[in-house]
Amino acid sequence: MKVKIKKTNPNAIIPRYATDGAACFDLHACFADRGEEIHVTGMSVIDTGLAFEVPQGHVMLVFSRSGHAMRANTCLSNGVGVIDSDYRGEVKVMLTRVLTHMEPLVVRHGDRIAQAMIVPYPRVEFNEVKDLADSARGDGGFGSTGA
Repeated sequence: MKVKIKKTNPNAIIPRYATDGAACFDLHACFADRGEEIHVTGMSVIDTGLAFEVPQGHVMLVFSRSGHAMRANTCLSNGVGVIDSDYRGEVKVMLTRVLTHMEPLVVRHGDRIAQAMIVPYPRVEFNEVKDLADSARGDGGFGSTGA
């Protein structure tokens, strides 16, 4: 699949897969020509300098990097970012520090800040009914499976 990418900042880094077996491609921080850095102490929005033309019937999902979680207690503010196929603006990444008493995460231009994948999704129709089919679990919610 070929995906069109537009640089909204000339310093943006085109994503690539780190290894042949990687499911996700890396998204990089992109700052203006200032050599800027961001100290993530709470929540910070970081530019990628890129806009994507995600094919119709697909979605781009943006995930945290495990290294940020392990070394800096940092994750995506919204859990998983969802870039719909009709969005044409710059992709930005919201990072949040989980434990703010640690040293801040320093993000510099070119640093990998997130990872993303483009996947197909089904379009569903909803059919309102009075009853749903029975199942072994039933309406057991949080913790109902013993976990």
